Amino acid sequence: MANKQPQKEKQVTAAPPKGAVAQRQTAAIPFIFDSSNYALMVAGVVVIIIGFLLMSGGATTDVKVFPKEELYSFRRITLAPIVIMIGFAIEIVAILKRPKSE
Repeated sequence: MANKQPQKEKQVTAAPPKGAVAQRQTAAIPFIFDSSNYALMVAGVVVIIIGFLLMSGGATTDVKVFPKEELYSFRRITLAPIVIMIGFAIEIVAILKRPKSE
């Protein structure tokens, strides 16, 4: 005796056109940041780069000469790290700033 089971019918659903799916996917992805956030991020990076440029320099051609006044100047020891920390603070503000709701 053969045990015959009724076959299930396959359900066929019509697929939406490819353009409609692509449109829905791109329209559903919102940007995390606003343009003001990106402007603040760029400003923060510029301030950080300025801080590192302030810290650079002080090289000497003679190995036996140690230019103490040049290496331990106010600009390299105090001003440059403060400028870099201000740049990082700007970056933190740019990330935490909420975008304007429309």
